[in-house]
Amino acid sequence: MVFEDCGNCIAMEQSGYIIYIVSKRTVWEAKIMKKITSAYANKMLRSLEEDKAFWVNKEAASSTYVAAVNEEPVIPEYDYMTIANTIDEIDRKIVTIKHTLNLTNATAKVQVGNQEMSIDSILIRMAQLNKRKAVLDDMRKRLPKMRVYSNSFSSSGSVPEYKYINYDLEVIRQEYDRISNTIMEMQIALDRYNQTVLFDVDI
Repeated sequence: MVFEDCGNCIAMEQSGYIIYIVSKRTVWEAKIMKKITSAYANKMLRSLEEDKAFWVNKEAASSTYVAAVNEEPVIPEYDYMTIANTIDEIDRKIVTIKHTLNLTNATAKVQVGNQEMSIDSILIRMAQLNKRKAVLDDMRKRLPKMRVYSNSFSSSGSVPEYKYINYDLEVIRQEYDRISNTIMEMQIALDRYNQTVLFDVDI
């Protein structure tokens, strides 16, 4: 962890993200701007979703209670406004981080092979190519000629039927390799961006 006094601000750098506290007031009073990577943003989102689930479950468990007649009830501790405000604050942070991620993905450009692509374009294109790769994977595994067996009753003297592929198997294999390599290039570029490029999020 590194602290650097820069006059009106204190910068804290820790494991992939930087927090800028805009003034020398206490952390609770100061406006906080985080400079984070996409990878860290996704970790934050998972953590926030886990926190939200905790408070939602806590509310479900403590907002009602059961007591028998003529029995002193054991009333769980529950404050609606406290839990509601906590969940609302978590939701606000989730919205802020997701919005910032979406803006960054739409504007940030990375080099993929000989072309420059935005992050959201890479994600869309990878989904398309993975679907196409699945089709080609099925096609490349087919035999050039395969006996077709019918479930319907047929006489012993019926002529056998065969299914033939109607394409060049070598072309399909080459296309499969080409698309696989393209997906790999995109994934490498995406991983590099997610781990290294910083952007600002105000939470």
